Amino acid sequence: MTRKTAILAAAVAATVSALTAPAAAQARTAAATETRTGASSAAKGEVRYAWVKSCAQKGTGYTMACGPWMVVMRDGTTRALADARVHPVTAAGKVNEEVMSEFNLSGDGRSAAYFRKSDGKLVVRDFATNRVRVLPGTTSRLPKGVGMDDVDAKLSYDGGRIMLDYSDRNDKLPTLLVDLKTGKVSAISPRLSVQGFSPDGRHLLATRSTGENTTELLVLDENGATTARRVVPQVVANNTPQAVADDGNSVAVMISTSSGKTRLRVYDLEADSVGAAVDVKVPKNESPHQLTWDASGSLTLWNLRNNKDGDTTAIVRHSLDRDSGATSTIDTLKLGSKVYMWWLPGE
Repeated sequence: MTRKTAILAAAVAATVSALTAPAAAQARTAAATETRTGASSAAKGEVRYAWVKSCAQKGTGYTMACGPWMVVMRDGTTRALADARVHPVTAAGKVNEEVMSEFNLSGDGRSAAYFRKSDGKLVVRDFATNRVRVLPGTTSRLPKGVGMDDVDAKLSYDGGRIMLDYSDRNDKLPTLLVDLKTGKVSAISPRLSVQGFSPDGRHLLATRSTGENTTELLVLDENGATTARRVVPQVVANNTPQAVADDGNSVAVMISTSSGKTRLRVYDLEADSVGAAVDVKVPKNESPHQLTWDASGSLTLWNLRNNKDGDTTAIVRHSLDRDSGATSTIDTLKLGSKVYMWWLPGE
């Protein structure tokens, strides 16, 4: 499932009974209350998470997104992004209030990409300076026949690059890789599903389904050219989340076993070898949601914490030792009932 599909699935799940919604979708329709564990001095202009308020629809039992996008900063303040569109405009020119418009936070939490209300252009906001930049050239506008609900945008960790994946009817539009500093635009085959950036933004991890019902993993450079590719073992193909390191070769994979354990394995693309399974030391009521490398080769793991009914009650950010599986809690976001959708740095 692509990230855009996951967004739409979560939004649809918000309008049906919580008894039938999957855990990830329930997490998206919960309110986040701030708590911190071992927090150091607050970083100026850094977002912990973003969210949109949930409003009940009279007489229906459903809820819908309402109000502006809100961002909670690491210094404890909250900002409203009044210029960010909440409900997308479709290719037919109509506002779809049942789903969310595209919104993406960079991994460092310092930038956000979204569609601007006033003109429908795709922009990137720098939270430290509060500067809003329109994407270069035609990349700020949608291709013909594509609506705001057909776009999957993803910023690099530092917000210097952005990937734009379009869901068009014939699947012919290439994914665009835009350098926001130089304005250079590179095209990536629409047959590839791009997962995300390495920490330095110089590599992209992508997958492709082959004609033999296998999965090919690819690493692309900053210009969209393939630097490595390999049909991968099932343990890599069938587990998520995944993340590529700055070396453009090491791919970390989180595994949730049938016995309920969480494990980490690192796949070496060049050698086509899967590292030893490392048991990750996290509570049994937590499940992997997002995984990232940093420039030093360390890993960060975001987990969803679930209660006995399978409902997500919190999001926990851990540092993860790749050799021992030991974790240390960096941040915890407790979930309530007043937010329709939440969004984390790096997704």
